[in-house]
Amino acid sequence: MSIKWELFYKQFVTYKGYETVLQGLLTTVEIAVLGLIIGIVIGILIAITKVLPQYKLAAKILSKTSDVYVGFFRGTPMVVQLLIGYYVLMPALGIVADATVVAIIIFGLNSGAYVSEIMRGGILSVDPGQLEAARALGLGYAKSMGKVVIPQAVKNILPTLGNEFIVLIKETSVVSFIAVVDLTKAFRSIADANYEYIIPYLLLAAVYLVLVILITVGIKLLERRLSVSDKRR
Repeated sequence: MSIKWELFYKQFVTYKGYETVLQGLLTTVEIAVLGLIIGIVIGILIAITKVLPQYKLAAKILSKTSDVYVGFFRGTPMVVQLLIGYYVLMPALGIVADATVVAIIIFGLNSGAYVSEIMRGGILSVDPGQLEAARALGLGYAKSMGKVVIPQAVKNILPTLGNEFIVLIKETSVVSFIAVVDLTKAFRSIADANYEYIIPYLLLAAVYLVLVILITVGIKLLERRLSVSDKRR
C-alpha cells in the first residue's frame, strides 16, 4: 500500500496533478451551479405555463410543448443528451462551442425539466388566496406570480432544489464523454498515469462526499435563516 501512496504522491504533488484536480473541481462546480441557475429559470417558466388557465389556445400549446420538453429530458440519460448536443446538434447547426459551455447548457436544459415539476408543486402549495389577493390589489397576473406566488413557492421547495443541486454535482462525472476535464476526469488522469486506481478513486469519492455534505449544510442553514425571518414578521 505504501508503494501505491508513493506513486500517487509523485503524480499528485511532484508532477503537479493537484493543479488538474483543482481545475476539475472548479469546472464541476461551475457546470452544476450555472446549470442549476439555467434550470431554475426554465423550470419557473414551464411551471407557469402548466398552471395557466387552459381555456386559451396559446396556453394549451405552451403546456403541450412543455410536456414534450420535459418528457425528452426526463426520459433520456444525461450522457446521451451530452453526446447529442455536442456531437450532433452543434455540428448540424454549424456552431463551434467550448465543451464546457455545451455541458452547462445541457445540464441547464436537463435541470429545467426536473425543476419545472418541483416548481409546479411549489406553486400549487401556495394558498390560492395569495394570488387572488394580489389580483384584487390591482396587480396583473405576471406581477402577482413574480412578486407574490413565486417567492413563496421557492421557499417551500428549497430543500428539493438543494437535492437537485446535489444530483447535478454528481452527474457532472459524465461530462468527460465530451472531453471536459471535470473532477472525475482529473482523478482518472492521475490514476491512468501509473495504472493505480485505488487511492485516486477513493479520494475522488471522498471529495464528492465532502461537496455533498457542504451543500446539505448550506441548505439547512439557509432554511433556518428563512424560518427565523418568518417568525420575526
